[in-house]
Amino acid sequence: MKAIAVKASLFINYFVFAILLNSVGIVILKSQKVYGVDEVAASTLELFKDLPIAIISFLVASFLPKMGYKKAMLIALGLVSMACIGMYFGNSFLWAKILFASVGASFALIKVSVYASVGLVTENEKQHNSLMSSIEGVFMFGIALAYFLFPAFNSSTNQDAWLNVYWVLAALALLSFLFLAYAPFEKPMIADEKSNLLDDFLAMFKLVVKLLVIVFVISAFLFVMIEQGIMTWLPTFNDRVLELPENLAIMMASILAVSLGIGRLLAGFLSNYFNWFWILIVCLLLAMLMVYFVLPLAVGSKISGVETLSDIPLLGYAFPIVGLFIAPIYPLLNSVILSALPKTLHSHMSGLIIIFSAIGGTLGSRIVGILFKEVGAAEAFSYTLIPMSLLLVAIVILKRLTVKKVHE
Repeated sequence: MKAIAVKASLFINYFVFAILLNSVGIVILKSQKVYGVDEVAASTLELFKDLPIAIISFLVASFLPKMGYKKAMLIALGLVSMACIGMYFGNSFLWAKILFASVGASFALIKVSVYASVGLVTENEKQHNSLMSSIEGVFMFGIALAYFLFPAFNSSTNQDAWLNVYWVLAALALLSFLFLAYAPFEKPMIADEKSNLLDDFLAMFKLVVKLLVIVFVISAFLFVMIEQGIMTWLPTFNDRVLELPENLAIMMASILAVSLGIGRLLAGFLSNYFNWFWILIVCLLLAMLMVYFVLPLAVGSKISGVETLSDIPLLGYAFPIVGLFIAPIYPLLNSVILSALPKTLHSHMSGLIIIFSAIGGTLGSRIVGILFKEVGAAEAFSYTLIPMSLLLVAIVILKRLTVKKVHE
């Protein structure tokens, strides 16, 4: 019963931050329309989100077990509730930057705590794979909700009406705070109770020099570059290329989030029966085929007279389905590396995961933003084939290294 309460708390916290964190694509679109910034300037919101994630993860991951995962998550939830209220009253591009900086810093605390806590409530690699994929799946459904939540507050007569969504988000964060406050958490395992901050940082750096970890962080970096680049700019793609009305452009982006959520839940199920390596290889090859064959068809489709989701032809839904195939990659990669390390190092490794994921997310969004401006929205997404190809190679190398580690 105790493990169930902890798992439920992890799911709820991740769900709330999914809505907040991944509304960046929506706010990028709103910033261009309401605050009058261009594509490259708008893409800096991704930087304000991801840079604090990387910095805070680096600073806190090593001593978070001593601080306590529960306390860290409570601090994060309290901070974002205040940031949401600040965005409502601030109503400017500057406050959008402040909001995402606060959300990024808070998410660092949440993600390190969640990833490290998974090891406390699972007993073997398959359980770890399954729970990690399920948590990340719930995260994607939170993202999908964001794509409907924000348009619900849009108004054609009042350009500031969308800000009312932040009252709802602040309330959700506070509700999650109350649920977490009553969830029982075990004290994290600490390798050395007497270690100081310098010792903790050195333990993290020692992980970086391991070949297995190096290949993993490259893999995580490449994947997040792909996923975040597509997710952040999909609302703008729908608006410019498919020429959908703004609300529908945002709602259609939810198809990607839903497909990612379904893909990760399926991965949690399939990982009980199939080796993680084959799941990732098959999924990545299918994703590359989607980008190569389906994306050009979506770009070339002539969609007109669209007023509701039911008016959009099936081809308009085709490309976001790529999420179904890229979905299993991130949680399974994370689970593979965490399962290969002792639980005392899970917090340190979680910090490294988040740091390189944040860097990959920032670069992915920035690069796609530049491509949108330089080569056009119709061609930008096709360049994701490059990091996908590199990721395929990295996964093969990672498999060989994990097999070698098992036989040592």
